Amino acid sequence: MSDIRRAIHAEIDRMEEVDLPGLQEFLSTYPRPAFAAMRNAPLDDEPVTEEDRRAIEEGWASVAENGGRWYTHEEVRRELGLTAD
Repeated sequence: MSDIRRAIHAEIDRMEEVDLPGLQEFLSTYPRPAFAAMRNAPLDDEPVTEEDRRAIEEGWASVAENGGRWYTHEEVRRELGLTAD
């Protein structure tokens, strides 16, 4: 085990039990760059345009047309032929 890994384990061992769920949640997002980017992104302060409103309404209408069903990322990739299935 590397020195840094040992040091991290020691820090975790010193943590209060109540703090561990928060650490677990944080660590579950750590290796995913997209989650880190979202965490660090500035707030979107641009106003919603009429075009945005129409696109949002179309999206909700599409969800309603599908019985309220959402599609997973993997389902969309399969439908577009972007998987190796």
